[in-house]
Amino acid sequence: MVDSYTILYRPVGRKELDLIKESGFKRFPPRLFHQPIFYPVLNETYAIQIARDWNLKDEASGYEGYVTRFAVNTDFLSKYSIETVGAQDLHEEYWIPAEDLDNFNDNIVGEIEVTHEFKNIE
Repeated sequence: MVDSYTILYRPVGRKELDLIKESGFKRFPPRLFHQPIFYPVLNETYAIQIARDWNLKDEASGYEGYVTRFAVNTDFLSKYSIETVGAQDLHEEYWIPAEDLDNFNDNIVGEIEVTHEFKNIE
């Protein structure tokens, strides 16, 4: 039983979304060798910016961007600090080491949902 949870967001591309679907919308896929950190963000506006402005232009993302929303056990998150990577109160994220992602996934409460999608239609 989880006493409290924190809502987080994660912008993803097509391939990552397909892997999330394969998990039954329960888990994020393992990081690739060149991805040592998993970056969930604290607000939907920031996630939309990344999905729309970065993923949509990225071949590795399939030129598609999606915003996922999910809840994580707050006690689990308390061992990580919030990192500000741009504008205060907008560009904030957690930096979860790749080796901690399984534990992170185990602390997701409920399902991962898709709240926005952006597709490059040309």
